[in-house]
Amino acid sequence: MGSDSRMQILRLGDRGPAVADVQTALRSLGLLRDLDGTVEPRPPQAMATLPDVALDAAVFDEATELAVRHFQQNRGLSVDGRVGEETYRALNEARWSLGDRLLRYDPERPVRGDDVISLQERLHELGYDAGPVDGIFGPETEHGLRTFQRDYGLTADGTCGPATMRALRQLGRKVTGGRPQLLRQSASFVASGPHLIGRRIVVDPGHGGEDTGYAVGETTEADLVFDLASRIEGRLAAAGAMVYLTRGREQNPSAAERTQFANDARADLFVSLHLDSHTSEHARGVASYYYGTGSGASSTAGEQFANLARRETVARTGLLDLGSHPKTWDLLRMTRMPAVRLDCGYLSHPVDRLLLLDARVRSAIASGVLAAVQRLFLPAENDPPTGTFVLEDRIQG
Repeated sequence: MGSDSRMQILRLGDRGPAVADVQTALRSLGLLRDLDGTVEPRPPQAMATLPDVALDAAVFDEATELAVRHFQQNRGLSVDGRVGEETYRALNEARWSLGDRLLRYDPERPVRGDDVISLQERLHELGYDAGPVDGIFGPETEHGLRTFQRDYGLTADGTCGPATMRALRQLGRKVTGGRPQLLRQSASFVASGPHLIGRRIVVDPGHGGEDTGYAVGETTEADLVFDLASRIEGRLAAAGAMVYLTRGREQNPSAAERTQFANDARADLFVSLHLDSHTSEHARGVASYYYGTGSGASSTAGEQFANLARRETVARTGLLDLGSHPKTWDLLRMTRMPAVRLDCGYLSHPVDRLLLLDARVRSAIASGVLAAVQRLFLPAENDPPTGTFVLEDRIQG
């Protein structure tokens, strides 16, 4: 999943100050040996002090590529060993620990970083709703922080400074029994009722326009996922949901435009549809992705949605199950509602391709997504076993 990068992508063999900056970040995280041969994390304030000549001579070598791959794997990014905008931004965010700097809401330039994730987690643990644990200090985080400050007799200015830090360190965890944000969101879904009437759901067919995605002859990923999205739209609409597609047949919005579309629609759920491809002849199956760092700390109800969508699809199609995985892709991170990317099979694999070209299989996938959406809103005692939900039998002709 690439980002809409405006910066030069750094890769093996490149050199210069940008490479030196990346290496400084990797050293600060303990992922790359220092100039004296040690591997020791540094605080974010300890920037490179090398002369310009040394900065210009910095080389993106194999050790740097390996460190980048290790970082990408740990952060839930696409692992390619290259530094584009998304990886570079994640490196900068990873430098910060809670207490390193003042944190406050800036609508023009939102503060992003691991210290924000720590603050959001801490507020959730104390029983305050700080919004998604996404490392972005937004209005929901500010509201949760102000409420905490007010309750504990602090100046409720929405700024996390020394006094607020002392209070956060002194207090023990109040919410137990699971990840607080996931518990809150799951309860919210169930409390809102089991029906889909009026739910706002954004369906995002990947690629589009001149970007056809993977193609085999006249068969393209963009066309197949648009057909799949249309089938899902029909089923959800028949169940009473308000459904929006992020693109038409000839459009190819950027990732930022797709997430903004979902946010502007104030969607309850977001599902992005893709098909996969790989040079390996053995690559096949269905995978799903949700926002998370890999440690589980920043996962939300999107994880539940990803598991449901994947399992329902597998149960109805016979495609292999490749599991659900946390990723920090902006498409999942920047949406302000539970978001999932569902990769519905490998168009590069002959068996998967034959299945995906069958309209009945695409209808089965659409039914699986409908079942997954419905199950999110059902209490545990009424949740049907995977593959048995039959609402679509009553709404399709």
